[in-house]
Amino acid sequence: MPLLTSLILACFAGYGVAWYMGAITGNFELLLLAATVVTALYWLAERLVFLPRRNAAAQALQTQHEQRRAQLAAQGITQVDGDVTAARQKALAQPWWLDWTAGLFPVIVIVFAVRSFVFEPFKIPSGSMEPTLLIGDLILVNKFTYGLKLPVLGTRLTGGNSLQRGDVVVFHYPPKPSENYIKRVVGLPGDEVRYMNKQLTVNGQPASQTPVDDFFNASSMRYIKQWDEQLGPVRHRILTLGDRPTVAVDGVDQFQGRDQCTYSAEGFVCKVPPGRYFMMGDNRDNSLDSRYWGFVPDENIVGKAFFIWMNTDFNFRHLGTFN
Repeated sequence: MPLLTSLILACFAGYGVAWYMGAITGNFELLLLAATVVTALYWLAERLVFLPRRNAAAQALQTQHEQRRAQLAAQGITQVDGDVTAARQKALAQPWWLDWTAGLFPVIVIVFAVRSFVFEPFKIPSGSMEPTLLIGDLILVNKFTYGLKLPVLGTRLTGGNSLQRGDVVVFHYPPKPSENYIKRVVGLPGDEVRYMNKQLTVNGQPASQTPVDDFFNASSMRYIKQWDEQLGPVRHRILTLGDRPTVAVDGVDQFQGRDQCTYSAEGFVCKVPPGRYFMMGDNRDNSLDSRYWGFVPDENIVGKAFFIWMNTDFNFRHLGTFN
């Protein structure tokens, strides 16, 4: 068992190193599921096989010690050297290969359950959601708002709430599902989304935009026009750049449902298909979103982003809930 356990742990370590080095595309959900299954098997083996064996060995030592004391007492010897306590503790001690497997099972299964069904941490990798979310923000994603799904398989277990316009959502990037993206829901199934000359319109209703103070972008060291936008019940802020086109038509992919969209120099109009969602970043002219790679299927939805718990710049005033 020690050799087998060493090989298993080496496989986990090798997977992690290869992922970190960029040799493979890692899947943390799959890795966590595998760790849960492996440690669960060791935990069961510990409870059903290895622990009873160690208890039996410790009991045998205790019995031998008591028999020896009885034999010596029959010979009139009452002072006996040696203490069985240390030997019993050694016999009961969990070996390293169980300590690193069965011993970790309670922690791993709790992490697996919380991450799969309750909350998942996510780090903002780009500025596409500025000013709402900044590069380096560490956020929490609610996994049960839109219904629970089986980890890895993605099979829906419960119905949950429907996505609403204005929700900030983490989802599997349609062109490459192994990657997670975060954007704002702009169009629901059946909606007509129009974005012309930096003005968003959904089902013929323009999203009101009120100018506010310019936003200072620390990475580019420039000020960017900032607006309060009302999208359904949600009021949030967006950024626009006057020197950027509404959509770079030459960068649009041939995505599934492209025939539902019409592009021009001024912008685009898209009819959202059933079971699909249209996503856009709040940093409107610096976001690779549904304008370019298409609609997000319902099965790709991971959860609703709702709370910033830390950021790499330690900007504590930026922490908390957001729209």
